[in-house]
Amino acid sequence: MAPLDAADIRSDDPTAFVRETGEVKALDLAVEGAHCAGCIAKIETGLKALDSVRSARLNLSTGRLAVTFAGADEEARTILKTVKALGYAASPFQPETGENPGRSEERRLLRALAVAAFAAANVMLLSVSVWAGEGEMDSGTLLLLHYISAVIALPAAAFAGRPFFESAFRALKARSVNMDVPISLAVILALGLSLYELFIGHGDTYFDAAVMLLFFLLIGRYLDSRLRAKAGQAARQLAALQASVAHRIDADGKVKAIPAREVVPGDRLVVAAGDRMPVDGEIVEGRGEIDASLVTGETRPLHLEPGDNVYSGMVSLSGTLTITATAAREDSLLAEIARLVEAGEQSRSTYVRWADRAARLYVPMVHSLAALTLIGWIVIGGSVHAGILNAIAVLIITCPCALALAVPAVQVVACGRLYREGVLVKSGDALERLATTGRVLFDKTGTLTLGKPKLLNPHALRPETIELAAKLARSSHHPLSRAVADAAGMGDTASDIEEVAGGGLQGNYQGERLRFGSAGWLGVDSDSSGPQAHAMEAWFQRGDAAPVRFVFSDALRPDAAEAVQGLRARGLTSELLSGDREGPVAAVARDLKIDTYSAELKPTEKIARIEALAGENPLMVGDGLNDAPALAAAHVSMSMGSAAEISRSAADLVIQGDRLSAIPVAIDVARAARMRVFENFGLAVIYNCIAVPLAVFGFVTPLVAAIAMSASSLLVTANAMRLMRK
Repeated sequence: MAPLDAADIRSDDPTAFVRETGEVKALDLAVEGAHCAGCIAKIETGLKALDSVRSARLNLSTGRLAVTFAGADEEARTILKTVKALGYAASPFQPETGENPGRSEERRLLRALAVAAFAAANVMLLSVSVWAGEGEMDSGTLLLLHYISAVIALPAAAFAGRPFFESAFRALKARSVNMDVPISLAVILALGLSLYELFIGHGDTYFDAAVMLLFFLLIGRYLDSRLRAKAGQAARQLAALQASVAHRIDADGKVKAIPAREVVPGDRLVVAAGDRMPVDGEIVEGRGEIDASLVTGETRPLHLEPGDNVYSGMVSLSGTLTITATAAREDSLLAEIARLVEAGEQSRSTYVRWADRAARLYVPMVHSLAALTLIGWIVIGGSVHAGILNAIAVLIITCPCALALAVPAVQVVACGRLYREGVLVKSGDALERLATTGRVLFDKTGTLTLGKPKLLNPHALRPETIELAAKLARSSHHPLSRAVADAAGMGDTASDIEEVAGGGLQGNYQGERLRFGSAGWLGVDSDSSGPQAHAMEAWFQRGDAAPVRFVFSDALRPDAAEAVQGLRARGLTSELLSGDREGPVAAVARDLKIDTYSAELKPTEKIARIEALAGENPLMVGDGLNDAPALAAAHVSMSMGSAAEISRSAADLVIQGDRLSAIPVAIDVARAARMRVFENFGLAVIYNCIAVPLAVFGFVTPLVAAIAMSASSLLVTANAMRLMRK
């Protein structure tokens, strides 16, 4: 695609955000208002009807719609208009400004829940007064209490029921049905019949049943919205890591700050020390240390020179670099990692498909059963009033709250149990997936190891040597320098300290020249053998004396061996996936008795290995920025509490206190939770087998139906509470 002039790029013009992806073009849109599988199907089907559109995929968690199409860039405007015509707000997706698209929906649900709670509490209070005073209150007093209930319930139901009413209306408008249709019908019929009874002075009203039903349903809808928001948090944070500004060298040699999205391949960019690479590129001038943890996961900085490749998200630690862009921002590594995270989140959301199938079965069955109940009562000579009441009772009592709570109730209790064990559960169905895992994949640095280099050979060095090296190291933030400074403790520094890019540190102390850095910089042949041949190293030279080798290692976590052994005792296989070099990875695998390991892996290669093990439902445990895509792609994932924030967001569970021994405990709880879920499903089925016939044959009123529905929910919750016992 030709370079775009900044003046031509407007936030509301989708053509400015079109990307070339081989033979087709790609466009990402931010969509608001989609909250169910029906919304996904409606948008994707509507776009695929366009001749130019090749594919359309909406991520419900992030609100990001990925579209590929053929033809001119102007087709992007048609795509945007089509989404808006389907009833959804849409705009070009901009990572630097993207926010949680469900935040406003959460606030809306929370307000509706508060109104429903207020109405349910007050109407039930009035209903209790009516029941307690039956036979003692005069008809005028009873009628007054019913009118007060109506004044509270009608506006409250109209406000609190909007999420269900609007969803049902959209479904009916599209000539389809969803699970909100019978819910809306039951509420409207209950309120309508109550008003009719009130106006004729009969006194049989069901305002309490209507508002209680809305209250319980809104709790489930709000919790679902919160879980979906957390699911998309990782991708939004990854997008925020993308640099929003790049510094381009123009033809006249001047440096100009431009939006990073305007960078095109071939542009020459300047990256100062401390800045993040805005796009992928190749170094043409300058050299220095680069924080490449996003790609390798390793804390050890890389020394890069002209001709070396850099990737978006890397940070220049020292020196100013001039790079030639090799990709636009949307085609760079960090953007690809964000898309991989989104793809992993969406691919594991099989519950969306299950809910869609359940809706196709549940809705027609409930409607048919309610209609047959009404017709049946009329056929056998019953009144229309009785038939309507029983039909309403069927709609309410068959509300799938017990089935809906069968899993969430267990999740809440299990999450509380795991919280006490030091494990935070972030994903709604993480425990279910964790219970079925057959293989555990570990990252190395920061997961099985502490992620902080430590001096390995202090006893082989003279204390004076360590202290002199520390006089240089205390002035640097390099991980190896910090390790020396920690080993020496508090102290002063040398004078005239200079950091040589790609070399190390040099300075003066008491008239002597001190140098601390790489073997090549000090002219040392670092080829060595033995158990420390592949260890991290640095060299120290005092004056003209022979350089001294400082050896560093990343120590294993104290409970790493215990965790691996615990997993083996539970029939699980452990495997090591790392971006580090072969030597250190092999050493860790040997120490922990892990038979299978892979070294020098990039994020995409980790994902490829995870996909190859899909049949074993792998659990991925990691902590680095580069682990985020693998965490999202795995069947289930865990991250350490000290991990990068993006990795914590992408993971399903977070281990607080970085205790690896919590992993076997989490698996035990997950397996127990899975059993409670199956038991809850059984209880829900038994409830419906008993309750539905009672409603059909007129043995329950709408209020009793609402109470029975709540009782079934309490039953499955009580069963879930058994998980609290160890």
